[in-house]
Amino acid sequence: MAAPRSGARKFLRLVVIEHSVFALPFAYLSALTAMFDAGGRADWPKLALITVAMVGARTFAMAVNRIIDREIDARNPRTAQRELVTGEMQVRTAGIGAAAALAVFVGAAALLSPLCVALAPAAAAVLVVYPYAKRFTWAPHAFLALAQAIGPIGAWIAVANGLPWSAGLLGAGVGLWIGGFDVIYSCQDVEADRVQGVHSIPADFSVAAGLAAARLTHVVTFGLFAAFGALEGFGTLYWIGLAGTALAFVYEHALVRPHDLSKVNRAFFTVNGFVGIWLFAWALGDLAVRGLKA
Repeated sequence: MAAPRSGARKFLRLVVIEHSVFALPFAYLSALTAMFDAGGRADWPKLALITVAMVGARTFAMAVNRIIDREIDARNPRTAQRELVTGEMQVRTAGIGAAAALAVFVGAAALLSPLCVALAPAAAAVLVVYPYAKRFTWAPHAFLALAQAIGPIGAWIAVANGLPWSAGLLGAGVGLWIGGFDVIYSCQDVEADRVQGVHSIPADFSVAAGLAAARLTHVVTFGLFAAFGALEGFGTLYWIGLAGTALAFVYEHALVRPHDLSKVNRAFFTVNGFVGIWLFAWALGDLAVRGLKA
């Protein structure tokens, strides 16, 4: 019995399951705002299905990414110890895990609504395109942004079976937020990427250009979050949360300099994990004050 559990743990480590924390709070924010607009009551079974769909989609995307990129990872000192490179996990096993995660995603989408399951193949296709993008464009981060925007947009569609402008703005904000910190993260791999012909803004231009692009992206992200709050009529609590988000962005960019990337992991993992949870907590408080019922 120990071997299957060990294999499951290896797979969860392969897909870095804990990083689901980045996108889940915004899916919840989207869904709960749509529920508030639709009648003011939280639908917990639907939120549970949205959680399953989000985790399934992200797990599928990460497993596919690791499979597609395993040869690139093998030639990069930072990623050379990943499970598919060292042989700790076989490609076949990772493929089975990816297929299972895709089935979970599609199954949850089918239970959410006919429109969700109809859109699921397109969403899955976007998730597969991203790892290939770095092979042909200097802006693979844009494909990651598109993939991440699907989460809050899909959550809204699952609740309302439609998509208002506000939901689109939230999805775009989330996509640009994650795309921006992907640019920061890719600064670590500039030398290895250039040798291998792997593209990114830092590799194709410079680390300084990458960090500048990330700063601009996060300024736009803040504007989109503000526009979402204004269109949805959020009150003081949301704006307090958004102010904290702005401070987190400033701190994140203060941690990283073109000639000092030693704090990239703190900027990537700690600060960005904080952003989603922080803003969601304040937005949830605002919805509760305005009458969202459990």
